[in-house]
Amino acid sequence: MKNRKINYLGKTLLLGLVLITNLNCERDLSDEAIDATFAKTAEVFIDDFVGMGSDFYFPYGGSKATAWSVDNTEGYNSTSSMRIDVPNANDPEGSYAGAILRVDGAGRNLTDYDALTFYVKASQGVVIGEFGFGEDFDQNKYMATITNVSVGTNWTKVIIPIPDASKLTQERGMFRYAAGSQGTNGFGYTFWIDELKFEKLGTIAHGQASIMNGNNISETTFVGVNSNVEGIISTFNLPNGLNQVVNLSSAYLNYESSNPAVATVDATGLVTSLSTGTAVITATINGVDATGSLTINCVGTFVHAPEPQQNQANVISIFSDTYNNVPVNYYNGYWQPWQTTVSNDFSVNGDNILNYTIFNFVGIEFSSPTVDATAMTHFHIDVFIPGPIAPGRELRVIVVDFGAGGVFGGGDDTRHSTTFTAPTLVSQNWVSIDIPFANMPNLASRSHLAQIILEGGDGSVLYADNIYFYN
Repeated sequence: MKNRKINYLGKTLLLGLVLITNLNCERDLSDEAIDATFAKTAEVFIDDFVGMGSDFYFPYGGSKATAWSVDNTEGYNSTSSMRIDVPNANDPEGSYAGAILRVDGAGRNLTDYDALTFYVKASQGVVIGEFGFGEDFDQNKYMATITNVSVGTNWTKVIIPIPDASKLTQERGMFRYAAGSQGTNGFGYTFWIDELKFEKLGTIAHGQASIMNGNNISETTFVGVNSNVEGIISTFNLPNGLNQVVNLSSAYLNYESSNPAVATVDATGLVTSLSTGTAVITATINGVDATGSLTINCVGTFVHAPEPQQNQANVISIFSDTYNNVPVNYYNGYWQPWQTTVSNDFSVNGDNILNYTIFNFVGIEFSSPTVDATAMTHFHIDVFIPGPIAPGRELRVIVVDFGAGGVFGGGDDTRHSTTFTAPTLVSQNWVSIDIPFANMPNLASRSHLAQIILEGGDGSVLYADNIYFYN
């Protein structure tokens, strides 16, 4: 349903216009202004921090804030380095280590460099989830990240290519990392970083960028729906001959719509559908075409689900813009290995819709905390099937209670499944489903409700809205 909360954040940078009368000047004045305002300092940490100021370390939420320190006994060809102690998965202070290093003050002009480099080693062979730069906890405009980096017990050099250095005229986000213990059975470890700096290597081959992970993807949308260009990567050939994939933020690319009357795309890769028809979104980086595309098939005006009429006091809402929702762990847990359903959620003029594509089954979990619905009498969900209804098509709605233990698989879990078929299921119309708890005999309790599972898809598309319990 319609979401009436609108958040907007914008910044405008105004530059004066200067008339240059000396026609023999060989240096552009704007370049001089950038040089004068933003330092070109390459070093971030060389035995100690360089030009970072006094307040530059910002841990991520949920990470262990004390994981990072400076080690004055260990270094690459020195006795000093950054030390990161990745915690055990059950550490009460944080289940992983992750943070950004941001310049305390004006950003840096990094246009002279083509890579961020550093040396790293670990207390044991591990795979570090993410290394990168460009995150400043503000716009995060020019992020670049490499993932799943293999780190051994000897110092090795890591190279993160800069996708387009001409963009980095005033960058504050010097470094970012995220490391967990998924590959070590939940046990912590330590790794060290030294000689962290930007360089002009001159031996990195120009990257081949891709959008939508290099695939030609089609989406069916409606007037007013916003979509995002995703899967933005670029592959660079490193000096050692290996290819390095870098995940990019969308601002590195320039986008174009083949039919702006149908769909427009802005500088951030946000696509807005305007009218019925088809438009193909493509991109370039440094003037070179990126592989992959996003085809928007706009089928016209979106029909909204019926607006709920129950009073908020009589509702426990899982997903609806009409009500206040309880905390939800996820709307798509992507339970491997059998699930194929992926999420492509969208919003139409503020009306948020769960969009499940390649739908076979999907789990919605709200177990932190579980929900006590003993005072409620019914479960409600609105579903919309945009494609044809295949013969024998079923939709099963499963309500799960985790029992007094409040955890999955605790031995006291119960569930009830209700199956719907045609003529209840129809195409191109919202179907409002209301299931009385009195008709769920297999649900032994509803004081620790924790999951809603939807099953029975045939690989098509299912929209969902207004998921709640009510009296």
